Amino acid sequence: MTLRRRDFLWQAGLAAATVPLMTSGLASAASADPDQLFRAGSFDAADRGYAKLLRKDPANARAAAQRGYIALLHNRFPDAEQFLSRALELNPGDADTTRKLVECFVRQDRHDRAVPLLGGSPFGKLYTQLAGKPWEVRGAQAVRLPFQDLDPLPTIDASVNGGEPRRFVLDTYGTLDLDQAVADELGLRSVATVSGFAGGQPVTLHLGILESIRFGDLEIRNIPMQWSNQRKPPRPDGTTPAGVIGTTVFYHLLTTMDYAGRALVLRRKDTAFRPRGERLPLWLAGDHYPCSMGSLNDYGPKIVTLDTGGIAHGLDTTVEIAERAGIAVDHANPGELNGRPVYPIVAERVSMGRAVAHDVRGSASDGPVMGTPGPGQSAMFGFDIVANFTHEFFKPFALTFDYTGMNCYLER
Repeated sequence: MTLRRRDFLWQAGLAAATVPLMTSGLASAASADPDQLFRAGSFDAADRGYAKLLRKDPANARAAAQRGYIALLHNRFPDAEQFLSRALELNPGDADTTRKLVECFVRQDRHDRAVPLLGGSPFGKLYTQLAGKPWEVRGAQAVRLPFQDLDPLPTIDASVNGGEPRRFVLDTYGTLDLDQAVADELGLRSVATVSGFAGGQPVTLHLGILESIRFGDLEIRNIPMQWSNQRKPPRPDGTTPAGVIGTTVFYHLLTTMDYAGRALVLRRKDTAFRPRGERLPLWLAGDHYPCSMGSLNDYGPKIVTLDTGGIAHGLDTTVEIAERAGIAVDHANPGELNGRPVYPIVAERVSMGRAVAHDVRGSASDGPVMGTPGPGQSAMFGFDIVANFTHEFFKPFALTFDYTGMNCYLER
């Protein structure tokens, strides 16, 4: 798996139109405890509960922060800024609220507003180097890029800084991450570094500005991004991809990962689009963790993460959740992921709305899968994630992310 930017953000600096909510299987909206509602993913009901607490006590910093967080999950930026700013006034210096307010500005490409909150942190240094409009989209209204590989993960060709096309892995749990050798070849300047661990190994993450990335006739310019020497998943011919293209790129467009048609479709956000698939809720946690609703057999719908970068399987969950969902856990044949034991499972039925896959192979762990966040109570996000849906599950479908309307669509 590729290095996840979240492995560093929470240690180094960020550290440093409402969609109707599907509520089947979630906490009762009649509950008087907004924290319980929030943990269960009943965000609208939780927001009403926090609003009630604020009416009783306008100085309740936690209630204000939670209202801001809920708005941020939905990309309702005016509300997010209002309530998170108020929470910081009530509780100055609170790191978690500061991080979320930074993200509110970064998601709007208002990095200049984020810089004073970041101070001299690595990402603060990175954003001060932005000149002009960040993430500027130019060229075609839409492009369709064929998958060059489908396994172990989808790849497409893209050009960086005007060079020849290079092969990139697609991974919604990734950002825009170049291989160290490619960054060296391009002569990218490291503005700041962040040290951490990935896969149990020490890794140095370099932060810098990429002049451009081009997808056919569509180009994005002035991009804050990263590179590292962490090994990328090799292609079928054994070669190393040039890097990873993930949600920080997809977020700035209307993106369809058409697994069934073996192509990536990128549209400008203002492009007319008539999805054929069922509309499902989409929330964004952190800067690149898409979440929606899904079910394991008849357990759900509950909140799941959508990480397309899981190799050779379609599902991650915990032993406890698998057992609740009636999924047999093969304790006799354990494997290992990031130093933790994981056990094979096969889910008879995995679904997102009416999109259903059968006999989906995956893994269950005694704790969160793939680090934090993971299935179970997420210490990072504050709400329960019952599973991660990944590569093999999506193969029969086309998956579209609409970060303007905050919907996703899954269609055959």
